[in-house]
Amino acid sequence: MPAPVPLPDSNAPHHTPLEDAQGLAVGVLLCATGLTLLTHMGLITGQTAGLAVIISYVTGLPFGAVFFAVNLPFYWLALRRMGVEFTLKSLAAVGGLSLLTGFVPHWLPLGTLNPWFGAILFGTITGLGLLVIFRHKGSLGGLGVVAVMAQDRIGVRAGHVQLAFDAALFSVAFLLFPAQRVFFSLLGALVLNLVITFNHRRDWYVVR
Repeated sequence: MPAPVPLPDSNAPHHTPLEDAQGLAVGVLLCATGLTLLTHMGLITGQTAGLAVIISYVTGLPFGAVFFAVNLPFYWLALRRMGVEFTLKSLAAVGGLSLLTGFVPHWLPLGTLNPWFGAILFGTITGLGLLVIFRHKGSLGGLGVVAVMAQDRIGVRAGHVQLAFDAALFSVAFLLFPAQRVFFSLLGALVLNLVITFNHRRDWYVVR
C-alpha cells in the first residue's frame, strides 16, 4: 500500500511497550479490515501489499502468506537502515496482518458493495491503520525502506521511487484486470495517500 516509511526521530513521542503493543494491534486490525474490503471487491492497491494482492489473485494463494513472503527480503535492509526496534515492530505488524487477513473475511461476511463507497472506505480505514502503526514506529511494507536507501545513496527522491513502482504495478494491473476495477483501485489508493499526507505530521502528535 502506498505510504512512506517513517524515519527514526529522537524527538518522536515516547510510548511504553504496552502502548506500542495496543497501538500496533489497533493499526493492524484496521488495515486487515481495509484489505478485506479491497480483496472482497477484487481491487488492488500499491506498494508491496499491491504486489501481494496481484500475486494472490493470479495464483490463488492466500494473500496473507504471499504478503508475508514478499516482505521477507526487506527486513535485513530495514535492520541496517532503520534499526532493531523499527524492524521488529514491522515484522510483528506484517505477521499480524498476514494472519488476520485469513480470519477477518469469516468474521465479517460481506455482501455486494458499491465500488465508489468501498474504494473510499478501504482507503480511509487502511490509511488510519497505517497512521497508528507509523506513530508507534512500525510499518507494513518493505518498499519504503528501499526507497529511502535509494534516496540516500543515489539521490533519487524516495517518493519518486515509490511512485515509479506503483506506476509499473498499476500498468501491469491494466493488462490483467478490467479497466473499471483498476480505476476503483486507483481511487482507493488516492484516498489512502491523502489520509497519510494530511495527517502524518509529528508536530501534530505530542505525548505528554
